[in-house]
Amino acid sequence: MKIREIKFTPLLIPYAQPYYWSQGVTQGAEVLLIEICGENGFVGFGECLATPTAKGVQAFVEEAAKCLIGQSVFDRDRLMTVCYQSLFQFRGTGSAPRFGGQVLAGLEMALWDLQGKALDRQVYELLGGAQRQYVEYFGFIQGSEPKDLARDAVALVQQGHRTIYCKVGRGDELDMEIVRHVREAVGPDIRLRLDPNEAWDPLDAIRMIESLKAFNPEMIEQPCDHRSLSALKEIKDASSVAISADQSVFNAVDVAAVTQMGAADLIVLGLHEAGGIGPLMEAAAAARKGGLNICLHGLYETGITTCAAHQAGLVIPNLDDANQYMNHLLTSDVIASPDLSLEDAKLGVFDAPGLGFVIDNDAVAQAAARHIEQAAVVR
Repeated sequence: MKIREIKFTPLLIPYAQPYYWSQGVTQGAEVLLIEICGENGFVGFGECLATPTAKGVQAFVEEAAKCLIGQSVFDRDRLMTVCYQSLFQFRGTGSAPRFGGQVLAGLEMALWDLQGKALDRQVYELLGGAQRQYVEYFGFIQGSEPKDLARDAVALVQQGHRTIYCKVGRGDELDMEIVRHVREAVGPDIRLRLDPNEAWDPLDAIRMIESLKAFNPEMIEQPCDHRSLSALKEIKDASSVAISADQSVFNAVDVAAVTQMGAADLIVLGLHEAGGIGPLMEAAAAARKGGLNICLHGLYETGITTCAAHQAGLVIPNLDDANQYMNHLLTSDVIASPDLSLEDAKLGVFDAPGLGFVIDNDAVAQAAARHIEQAAVVR
Protein backbone atom coordinates (compact mmCIF):
# COMPACT_ATOMS: atom_id res chain seq x y z
CA MET A 1 0.00 0.00 0.00
CA LYS A 2 1.45 3.33 -1.10
CA ILE A 3 1.28 6.62 0.78
CA ARG A 4 -0.90 9.04 -1.16
CA GLU A 5 -1.02 12.22 0.96
CA ILE A 6 0.11 13.60 4.33
CA LYS A 7 -1.77 16.34 6.20
CA PHE A 8 -0.70 18.51 9.16
CA THR A 9 -2.86 20.40 11.66
CA PRO A 10 -1.59 22.28 14.76
CA LEU A 11 -3.82 21.64 17.78
CA LEU A 12 -4.15 23.08 21.27
CA ILE A 13 -5.95 21.44 24.19
CA PRO A 14 -5.83 23.24 27.56
CA TYR A 15 -5.17 21.51 30.84
CA ALA A 16 -7.88 21.55 33.47
CA GLN A 17 -5.47 23.42 35.74
CA PRO A 18 -1.96 24.84 35.35
CA TYR A 19 0.81 22.24 35.58
CA TYR A 20 3.51 23.39 38.02
CA TRP A 21 7.05 22.03 37.86
CA SER A 22 10.62 23.19 38.42
CA GLN A 23 11.02 24.60 34.90
CA GLY A 24 7.83 26.73 34.94
CA VAL A 25 4.08 26.41 34.46
CA THR A 26 2.49 24.60 31.49
CA GLN A 27 -1.06 25.43 30.44
CA GLY A 28 -1.91 22.71 27.93
CA ALA A 29 -0.94 20.30 25.15
CA GLU A 30 0.19 21.87 21.85
CA VAL A 31 0.69 19.21 19.19
CA LEU A 32 0.93 18.82 15.43
CA LEU A 33 -1.63 16.29 14.21
CA ILE A 34 -0.35 14.15 11.34
CA GLU A 35 -2.59 12.21 8.94
CA ILE A 36 -0.98 9.76 6.52
CA CYS A 37 -3.47 8.75 3.82
CA GLY A 38 -3.02 5.42 2.06
CA GLU A 39 -4.16 4.74 -1.49
CA ASN A 40 -6.82 2.33 -0.22
CA GLY A 41 -8.60 5.03 1.81
CA PHE A 42 -7.18 4.17 5.24
CA VAL A 43 -5.73 7.02 7.32
CA GLY A 44 -3.03 6.67 9.97
CA PHE A 45 -2.87 9.28 12.73
CA GLY A 46 0.08 10.46 14.79
CA GLU A 47 1.21 13.61 16.57
CA CYS A 48 4.39 15.57 17.22
CA LEU A 49 4.98 17.89 20.12
CA ALA A 50 4.61 21.37 18.63
CA THR A 51 7.31 22.95 20.75
CA PRO A 52 8.98 25.37 20.87
CA THR A 53 6.64 26.53 18.07
CA ALA A 54 4.13 24.66 15.94
CA LYS A 55 5.19 26.63 12.86
CA GLY A 56 8.82 25.63 13.27
CA VAL A 57 8.13 21.96 13.95
CA GLN A 58 5.67 21.76 11.08
CA ALA A 59 8.29 23.10 8.66
CA PHE A 60 10.64 20.26 9.61
CA VAL A 61 7.91 17.61 9.49
CA GLU A 62 6.68 18.78 6.09
CA GLU A 63 10.22 18.51 4.75
CA ALA A 64 10.57 14.99 6.13
CA ALA A 65 7.16 13.98 4.77
CA LYS A 66 8.33 14.60 1.21
CA CYS A 67 10.37 11.41 1.55
CA LEU A 68 7.22 9.35 2.22
CA ILE A 69 4.87 10.24 -0.63
CA GLY A 70 4.49 7.36 -3.08
CA GLN A 71 6.36 4.94 -0.80
CA SER A 72 5.06 1.73 0.77
CA VAL A 73 3.66 2.18 4.26
CA PHE A 74 5.35 -1.10 5.20
CA ASP A 75 8.85 0.32 4.60
CA ARG A 76 8.62 2.23 7.89
CA ASP A 77 12.13 1.71 9.26
CA ARG A 78 13.86 2.53 5.98
CA LEU A 79 11.66 5.58 5.42
CA MET A 80 12.33 7.00 8.87
CA THR A 81 16.07 6.58 8.28
CA VAL A 82 15.72 8.47 4.99
CA CYS A 83 13.72 11.23 6.71
CA TYR A 84 16.39 11.72 9.37
CA GLN A 85 19.19 11.67 6.82
CA SER A 86 17.47 14.20 4.56
CA LEU A 87 16.81 16.64 7.42
CA PHE A 88 19.93 16.43 9.53
CA GLN A 89 22.76 14.79 7.59
CA PHE A 90 22.35 15.37 3.87
CA ARG A 91 23.43 19.02 3.92
CA GLY A 92 26.25 18.47 6.37
CA THR A 93 24.41 20.04 9.30
CA GLY A 94 25.40 17.15 11.54
CA SER A 95 23.29 14.94 13.79
CA ALA A 96 20.34 15.99 15.90
CA PRO A 97 19.02 12.75 17.42
CA ARG A 98 17.06 14.43 20.21
CA PHE A 99 15.26 17.12 18.23
CA GLY A 100 15.06 14.71 15.32
CA GLY A 101 13.20 12.26 17.49
CA GLN A 102 10.64 14.90 18.42
CA VAL A 103 10.18 15.89 14.78
CA LEU A 104 9.84 12.37 13.39
CA ALA A 105 7.88 10.66 16.18
CA GLY A 106 4.49 11.70 14.80
CA LEU A 107 5.23 10.42 11.31
CA GLU A 108 6.51 7.11 12.68
CA MET A 109 3.46 6.83 14.93
CA ALA A 110 1.09 7.44 12.01
CA LEU A 111 2.85 4.80 9.89
CA TRP A 112 2.26 2.20 12.62
CA ASP A 113 -1.40 3.24 12.84
CA LEU A 114 -1.84 2.94 9.07
CA GLN A 115 -0.10 -0.44 8.95
CA GLY A 116 -2.33 -1.81 11.69
CA LYS A 117 -5.48 -0.58 9.99
CA ALA A 118 -4.40 -2.04 6.65
CA LEU A 119 -3.78 -5.44 8.28
CA ASP A 120 -6.73 -5.19 10.72
CA ARG A 121 -4.37 -5.73 13.62
CA GLN A 122 -3.47 -3.71 16.70
CA VAL A 123 0.06 -2.38 16.83
CA TYR A 124 0.97 -4.49 19.86
CA GLU A 125 0.35 -7.56 17.67
CA LEU A 126 2.68 -6.20 14.99
CA LEU A 127 5.32 -5.69 17.71
CA GLY A 128 5.27 -9.37 18.66
CA GLY A 129 2.28 -9.68 20.97
CA ALA A 130 1.29 -8.58 24.44
CA GLN A 131 3.42 -9.49 27.44
CA ARG A 132 0.58 -8.40 29.72
CA GLN A 133 -3.14 -7.64 29.58
CA TYR A 134 -2.84 -4.17 31.08
CA VAL A 135 -0.35 -1.41 31.87
CA GLU A 136 -0.34 0.15 35.33
CA TYR A 137 0.14 3.91 35.77
CA PHE A 138 1.11 6.06 38.73
CA GLY A 139 -1.00 8.90 40.08
CA PHE A 140 0.41 12.21 38.81
CA ILE A 141 -0.68 14.83 41.33
CA GLN A 142 -1.42 18.41 40.33
CA GLY A 143 -1.60 21.76 42.08
CA SER A 144 0.56 24.65 43.21
CA GLU A 145 0.33 24.51 47.01
CA PRO A 146 1.25 21.57 49.28
CA LYS A 147 -2.31 21.14 50.54
CA ASP A 148 -3.68 21.06 46.98
CA LEU A 149 -1.16 18.41 45.98
CA ALA A 150 -1.91 16.35 49.08
CA ARG A 151 -5.65 16.54 48.37
CA ASP A 152 -5.10 15.34 44.80
CA ALA A 153 -2.87 12.53 46.05
CA VAL A 154 -5.64 11.24 48.32
CA ALA A 155 -8.13 11.30 45.45
CA LEU A 156 -5.77 9.34 43.21
CA VAL A 157 -5.09 6.76 45.90
CA GLN A 158 -8.85 6.33 46.30
CA GLN A 159 -8.99 5.65 42.54
CA GLY A 160 -6.59 2.73 42.96
CA HIS A 161 -3.13 4.20 42.40
CA ARG A 162 -0.44 2.43 44.40
CA THR A 163 2.26 4.94 43.42
CA ILE A 164 2.09 8.73 43.63
CA TYR A 165 4.35 10.92 41.48
CA CYS A 166 5.15 14.41 42.72
CA LYS A 167 7.04 17.34 41.16
CA VAL A 168 9.66 19.01 43.35
CA GLY A 169 12.67 21.22 42.61
CA ARG A 170 10.66 24.37 43.31
CA GLY A 171 12.80 25.49 46.29
CA ASP A 172 14.04 23.57 49.32
CA GLU A 173 11.46 24.80 51.81
CA LEU A 174 8.52 24.35 49.45
CA ASP A 175 9.77 20.92 48.39
CA MET A 176 9.92 19.74 51.99
CA GLU A 177 6.42 21.05 52.68
CA ILE A 178 5.02 19.43 49.55
CA VAL A 179 6.49 16.01 50.30
CA ARG A 180 5.53 16.21 53.98
CA HIS A 181 1.91 17.06 53.18
CA VAL A 182 1.63 14.37 50.52
CA ARG A 183 3.17 11.64 52.69
CA GLU A 184 0.98 12.51 55.67
CA ALA A 185 -2.09 12.51 53.42
CA VAL A 186 -1.53 9.14 51.74
CA GLY A 187 0.02 7.27 54.66
CA PRO A 188 3.13 5.10 54.88
CA ASP A 189 2.19 2.30 52.47
CA ILE A 190 1.79 4.28 49.23
CA ARG A 191 4.88 4.40 47.03
CA LEU A 192 6.12 7.95 46.43
CA ARG A 193 8.25 9.16 43.50
CA LEU A 194 9.74 12.65 43.34
CA ASP A 195 10.89 14.53 40.25
CA PRO A 196 12.96 17.75 40.51
CA ASN A 197 13.41 17.87 36.70
CA GLU A 198 17.15 18.69 36.73
CA ALA A 199 16.76 21.43 39.35
CA TRP A 200 19.60 20.31 41.64
CA ASP A 201 23.37 20.16 41.27
CA PRO A 202 25.03 17.05 42.78
CA LEU A 203 25.66 18.61 46.20
CA ASP A 204 22.11 19.97 46.42
CA ALA A 205 20.72 16.63 45.28
CA ILE A 206 22.66 14.63 47.86
CA ARG A 207 21.64 17.07 50.60
CA MET A 208 17.97 17.16 49.57
CA ILE A 209 17.68 13.42 49.15
CA GLU A 210 19.11 12.93 52.62
CA SER A 211 16.48 15.35 54.02
CA LEU A 212 13.62 13.87 52.00
CA LYS A 213 14.57 10.35 53.06
CA ALA A 214 12.45 10.85 56.19
CA PHE A 215 9.34 10.65 53.96
CA ASN A 216 10.41 7.33 52.42
CA PRO A 217 10.45 8.15 48.69
CA GLU A 218 11.12 5.09 46.53
CA MET A 219 12.57 7.01 43.58
CA ILE A 220 14.10 10.38 42.66
CA GLU A 221 13.83 11.15 38.94
CA GLN A 222 16.52 13.10 37.03
CA PRO A 223 17.77 15.21 39.96
CA CYS A 224 20.55 16.99 38.01
CA ASP A 225 21.37 18.51 34.62
CA HIS A 226 20.89 15.92 31.91
CA ARG A 227 24.19 16.77 30.20
CA SER A 228 26.36 15.06 32.81
CA LEU A 229 26.02 11.33 33.35
CA SER A 230 28.94 11.48 35.78
CA ALA A 231 26.94 13.88 37.97
CA LEU A 232 23.96 11.53 37.83
CA LYS A 233 26.18 8.61 38.83
CA GLU A 234 27.72 10.65 41.66
CA ILE A 235 24.24 11.25 43.06
CA LYS A 236 23.19 7.62 42.59
CA ASP A 237 26.31 6.32 44.33
CA ALA A 238 25.72 8.64 47.31
CA SER A 239 21.98 8.04 47.57
CA SER A 240 20.12 5.45 49.59
CA VAL A 241 17.07 6.23 47.42
CA ALA A 242 16.84 4.79 43.89
CA ILE A 243 17.59 7.22 41.03
CA SER A 244 15.93 7.25 37.61
CA ALA A 245 17.23 8.84 34.41
CA ASP A 246 14.79 10.86 32.31
CA GLN A 247 16.15 13.84 30.37
CA SER A 248 19.54 12.10 30.21
CA VAL A 249 18.12 9.38 27.92
CA PHE A 250 16.46 9.84 24.54
CA ASN A 251 17.39 6.71 22.61
CA ALA A 252 19.05 3.31 22.75
CA VAL A 253 22.55 4.83 22.61
CA ASP A 254 21.80 7.00 25.65
CA VAL A 255 20.32 4.04 27.51
CA ALA A 256 23.40 1.94 26.82
CA ALA A 257 25.64 4.72 28.16
CA VAL A 258 23.60 4.94 31.38
CA THR A 259 23.61 1.20 31.95
CA GLN A 260 27.32 0.85 31.20
CA MET A 261 28.17 3.63 33.64
CA GLY A 262 25.71 2.40 36.26
CA ALA A 263 24.27 5.91 36.51
CA ALA A 264 20.62 5.05 37.22
CA ASP A 265 18.29 2.40 38.61
CA LEU A 266 15.43 2.99 36.15
CA ILE A 267 15.05 4.45 32.65
CA VAL A 268 12.18 6.92 32.07
CA LEU A 269 11.55 7.32 28.34
CA GLY A 270 8.69 8.10 25.96
CA LEU A 271 7.82 8.04 22.28
CA HIS A 272 8.53 11.69 21.54
CA GLU A 273 12.05 11.64 22.93
CA ALA A 274 12.94 8.32 21.27
CA GLY A 275 11.46 9.17 17.88
CA GLY A 276 8.49 6.81 17.83
CA ILE A 277 7.42 3.31 18.77
CA GLY A 278 10.22 1.44 17.03
CA PRO A 279 13.04 3.49 18.60
CA LEU A 280 11.36 3.19 22.00
CA MET A 281 11.34 -0.59 21.64
CA GLU A 282 15.07 -0.49 20.75
CA ALA A 283 15.79 1.61 23.85
CA ALA A 284 13.77 -0.77 26.01
CA ALA A 285 15.83 -3.68 24.65
CA ALA A 286 19.04 -1.81 25.51
CA ALA A 287 17.77 -1.23 29.04
CA ARG A 288 16.86 -4.89 29.38
CA LYS A 289 20.39 -5.90 28.41
CA GLY A 290 21.65 -3.57 31.12
CA GLY A 291 19.28 -5.04 33.71
CA LEU A 292 16.99 -2.00 33.99
CA ASN A 293 13.28 -1.45 33.53
CA ILE A 294 11.59 1.16 31.34
CA CYS A 295 9.05 3.59 32.80
CA LEU A 296 6.86 5.10 30.08
CA HIS A 297 7.23 8.87 30.08
CA GLY A 298 4.40 11.30 29.33
CA LEU A 299 4.56 14.80 27.88
CA TYR A 300 2.15 17.44 26.60
CA GLU A 301 0.15 15.06 24.43
CA THR A 302 -3.33 13.93 23.49
CA GLY A 303 -4.94 10.52 23.57
CA ILE A 304 -3.18 9.71 20.30
CA THR A 305 0.16 9.45 22.10
CA THR A 306 -1.44 7.83 25.14
CA CYS A 307 -2.72 5.02 22.90
CA ALA A 308 0.55 4.71 20.99
CA ALA A 309 2.66 4.51 24.15
CA HIS A 310 0.21 2.03 25.65
CA GLN A 311 0.60 -0.27 22.64
CA ALA A 312 4.36 -0.32 23.26
CA GLY A 313 3.84 -0.77 26.99
CA LEU A 314 1.80 -3.93 26.43
CA VAL A 315 4.79 -5.47 24.64
CA ILE A 316 7.93 -4.26 26.49
CA PRO A 317 9.13 -7.18 28.66
CA ASN A 318 10.99 -4.98 31.14
CA LEU A 319 8.22 -2.45 31.69
CA ASP A 320 7.99 -0.81 35.11
CA ASP A 321 4.85 -1.33 37.19
CA ALA A 322 4.19 2.43 37.57
CA ASN A 323 4.20 4.48 34.37
CA GLN A 324 3.40 8.09 33.57
CA TYR A 325 -0.14 8.95 32.49
CA MET A 326 -1.13 12.53 31.63
CA ASN A 327 -4.37 12.15 29.71
CA HIS A 328 -6.44 13.05 32.76
CA LEU A 329 -4.90 16.53 32.76
CA LEU A 330 -6.66 17.51 29.51
CA THR A 331 -9.97 19.38 29.43
CA SER A 332 -10.95 17.30 26.37
CA ASP A 333 -9.39 14.93 23.87
CA VAL A 334 -9.25 14.44 20.08
CA ILE A 335 -10.21 10.76 20.10
CA ALA A 336 -13.80 9.48 20.27
CA SER A 337 -12.79 6.07 21.62
CA PRO A 338 -11.56 4.16 23.53
CA ASP A 339 -12.34 5.55 26.95
CA LEU A 340 -8.87 6.17 28.42
CA SER A 341 -10.12 6.45 32.00
CA LEU A 342 -8.08 4.20 34.24
CA GLU A 343 -9.64 1.42 36.26
CA ASP A 344 -7.72 0.70 39.44
CA ALA A 345 -4.79 2.63 37.89
CA LYS A 346 -4.72 0.28 34.89
CA LEU A 347 -5.49 0.44 31.17
CA GLY A 348 -6.16 -2.75 29.24
CA VAL A 349 -6.09 -3.91 25.63
CA PHE A 350 -8.02 -1.87 23.05
CA ASP A 351 -10.45 -3.16 20.40
CA ALA A 352 -9.79 -1.01 17.32
CA PRO A 353 -6.94 -1.83 14.88
CA GLY A 354 -3.80 0.26 14.50
CA LEU A 355 -3.04 2.35 17.56
CA GLY A 356 -6.46 1.43 18.91
CA PHE A 357 -8.40 4.72 18.74
CA VAL A 358 -11.05 6.39 16.62
CA ILE A 359 -10.41 10.05 15.87
CA ASP A 360 -13.03 12.67 16.83
CA ASN A 361 -13.15 15.03 13.86
CA ASP A 362 -15.28 17.62 15.66
CA ALA A 363 -12.86 17.71 18.58
CA VAL A 364 -9.95 18.05 16.15
CA ALA A 365 -11.65 21.03 14.49
CA GLN A 366 -12.21 22.68 17.86
CA ALA A 367 -8.60 22.13 18.93
CA ALA A 368 -7.37 23.50 15.60
CA ALA A 369 -9.51 26.62 15.98
CA ARG A 370 -8.22 27.05 19.52
CA HIS A 371 -4.65 26.93 18.26
CA ILE A 372 -5.39 29.58 15.63
CA GLU A 373 -6.99 31.81 18.26
CA GLN A 374 -3.97 31.50 20.54
CA ALA A 375 -1.57 32.24 17.70
CA ALA A 376 -3.52 35.40 16.90
CA VAL A 377 -3.32 36.54 20.53
CA VAL A 378 0.43 35.92 20.67
CA ARG A 379 0.99 37.98 17.51
